[in-house]
Amino acid sequence: MLADTTSPSTVLDPTELKSTMDSVHRAGLPGVYAEVRDAGQVWRGASGVADLRTGRPIRPDMRQRVGSITKTFTAAAILQQVEKGRLQLDAPIGRWLPLLVPGERGNKITVRMLLNHTSGFPDYLPYAFPSLQEVPPSPKSLDDNRFRRFRPAELIEMGVTAPAAGEPGSTPGVYSNTNYLLLGQLLERVTGTTAEKYITRNVIERAGLQHTEFPDGPQIEGPHSRLYEALFGLIDPPRDYSVYDMSWVGPAASLVSTVKDLNRFYGKLLDGKIVKPSSLAQMQRTVPVIALDGKKIDYGLGLHKLTIPDCGTFWGSDGTVWGALTMSWIRADGKRRLSVAMNLARWNKPNSSGEPPHHPIDDALSTFQRQALCGDGNAR
Repeated sequence: MLADTTSPSTVLDPTELKSTMDSVHRAGLPGVYAEVRDAGQVWRGASGVADLRTGRPIRPDMRQRVGSITKTFTAAAILQQVEKGRLQLDAPIGRWLPLLVPGERGNKITVRMLLNHTSGFPDYLPYAFPSLQEVPPSPKSLDDNRFRRFRPAELIEMGVTAPAAGEPGSTPGVYSNTNYLLLGQLLERVTGTTAEKYITRNVIERAGLQHTEFPDGPQIEGPHSRLYEALFGLIDPPRDYSVYDMSWVGPAASLVSTVKDLNRFYGKLLDGKIVKPSSLAQMQRTVPVIALDGKKIDYGLGLHKLTIPDCGTFWGSDGTVWGALTMSWIRADGKRRLSVAMNLARWNKPNSSGEPPHHPIDDALSTFQRQALCGDGNAR
């Protein structure tokens, strides 16, 4: 259940929130929108445009592809099956998926290792999008795959047969979408329905989310922004990928949601309404994991842990797919919440040494996040 914690402030400052959000837009993001909650207070805001060509303004009620935030939903579904006794966290996955993960690895790798990215399976993305590994890299495979319908088994095979990223159970773990596609197949095996259908009925609907769904085609239903992908300067000007078949990530990162729904979901999760408190405690047992951008994060079972000095401990996730970046954080006591969505991804252009340098958007976004989560006057 919800833990006690402290915060520098329990009052939302609409003027400061709007000012710091506008700074994110001015720093280079076409559009950004968010919802911030603290107990009974709610602030929603937006800055910029949803369409660079028409100038259509962005709105805080728009739908967004939320990327790896999907993993929290999938992890919660797995924990529900653990509660029913159909799965065990420390049992080998070969018990259920002997054809997908055969032999010794199927006996060594557990359900928990998939959930916290310590399985040693590398990500399949470099193999599904091979032009990203060319010298020089190219966005060609992003366009080639726009309407491609991937099968989960073919993506999983790419990750399982690729050189291992580490030994099963070793830390730091290596963040990998392969793990969560396997978890999707695990859900299907023990529930008799697809992961998407099970998660919809038992996680999304249980949380009372009105605008969250797995897409059944390349379009985003309902009001939404265009989604611009820069791919670290490889696509200039950034290209709109809002129309895209999301079978390339499935139960790992394909959900569409709203900032309001995300705040509600994490609130219900931390309040013990999606999984039992004992399951939530398992989700909050973190290990060090190397994220796809090379940074080290504290990762549990589908949950990130974010610690902000002089502010508190937060739980949630961030997520990115082509053209979209989303972050959702909730303080450990469940009161202060932030969900923020952006319609530009990978804006940092590499410098002469090939490293993506710091960008003004990074600083402005950090300032807005600090103001939204802490509201303590030290955001600037």
